[in-house]
Amino acid sequence: MATVKMTPQAVETVPVFNRNFEDFLDFLNAEASPSISPKRFSLVFRVDMQTLAAQARVHRNTLSRAPDTESVQSYLRESLRVMRAATDVSDSIEKAIFWFKNNPLPAFDYKTPQNLVSEKRTEALIRYLQSLRAGYTG
Repeated sequence: MATVKMTPQAVETVPVFNRNFEDFLDFLNAEASPSISPKRFSLVFRVDMQTLAAQARVHRNTLSRAPDTESVQSYLRESLRVMRAATDVSDSIEKAIFWFKNNPLPAFDYKTPQNLVSEKRTEALIRYLQSLRAGYTG
């Protein structure tokens, strides 16, 4: 009986970005193409490709077979717009990622920012973040 030796797949590590948004964007642009890499996006946000496809509202095969399609890239770009605004408020990309995935927002019926981007409510979310950055007035 023959045995098959399994070799572990190379696992790409995610660097710590702190506040360096340019390094963050460079990492997401894996092949130096004009597109955001869905694979790297899923790696940074620790979300599987099937979940990412559901959030982007595309078929799961679209991410691997046609990652440059407008529907995929639009979702990724809108997520990055929110991330940029969140990083300006939180002073850390890692904190902004945690906030993006996990913080239920009372002003938006306790939906997470990730869900709001999927629902195409990016503009309202960015206005909310801008108001937080400006501070409460009243």
